Amino acid sequence: MTQQTKRPTTRVVCIGVHVLDIHVATVDSIPDGSSGALVDTIRMSPAGTAGGTAVVLSKLGADVTSVAAVGDDPLGAVLLSLLQANGVDTARVVTKEGVQTSASVLPINGNGDRPAWHCIGANGSLALDDIDLDLVRGADHVHVGGPEFLGDAAVAVLEAARAAGVSTSVDMLAPGEPMWLDAIAGCLPLVDLFLPNDEQLLGLTATSTLEDGAQALLDRGVGCVAVTAGARGAYVASADEAAWVPAFAIEVVDTTGCGDSFSAGFLLGRAEGRDLVAAATLGNATAAQVAQGMSTDAGSYDLASVDSFAAATPTR
Repeated sequence: MTQQTKRPTTRVVCIGVHVLDIHVATVDSIPDGSSGALVDTIRMSPAGTAGGTAVVLSKLGADVTSVAAVGDDPLGAVLLSLLQANGVDTARVVTKEGVQTSASVLPINGNGDRPAWHCIGANGSLALDDIDLDLVRGADHVHVGGPEFLGDAAVAVLEAARAAGVSTSVDMLAPGEPMWLDAIAGCLPLVDLFLPNDEQLLGLTATSTLEDGAQALLDRGVGCVAVTAGARGAYVASADEAAWVPAFAIEVVDTTGCGDSFSAGFLLGRAEGRDLVAAATLGNATAAQVAQGMSTDAGSYDLASVDSFAAATPTR
């Protein structure tokens, strides 16, 4: 019998925006005045451009450590417990006194769309002193979610990773406006994978096509751009190649966390040595697991089952 070699576990550090999402479904209208309405579900889940990605990475089998700030409130305790329940190491999450934990309320309508009310809270208080750069240097990959909240600390983290030969990725929370791209200009030459959605990319770069938007980021030093585009799938581009990778044909329940789950699948695929298209296929397949349930932590899957899904499921 031939003994199979076990795949080494990828160590990922997720730094930055961690949010407690509160989902309300199904909401197709807001009650007038002080009246009320019955809904099917109210639940909570861990989320955010760092926190949501951390959860999905852990479910895919990565060894994940979160670096973040929460408030000294019940929301923070719940967020930490949900991260831990999904296998994320929260020992490096700091608690800030007198600050609210970041949270969002998401009324999910019948077609899976979800407008949001959001409180920045403790995400605006994470500082360089809260981040162990030795942890960064010892990782296989470092993912920074919301570098616009970290300021110069984001640059320091990415510089430490680059100097240690650790691959990096970035996903922004801010809306697509050129001022936000300028705010993280110092990060861009240090980013291996930039992971925006389509609206962000077009707004950040003031371009009219995703191809032009991706090229604008490559011209500013980013190594690779992987942009999600909803039902269209994802567009990936580097200096050497570019491709559209189609989404999978599924019944969408909730789009919450689809971008973060794509990020998790894509960056893990790249960390494991998959090419751009294969990594984006893994990203799309991972997002499909989440979109078929409610919230970022929806679904029961691992890397092997997601790869099997991708091989057996038609694309759009």
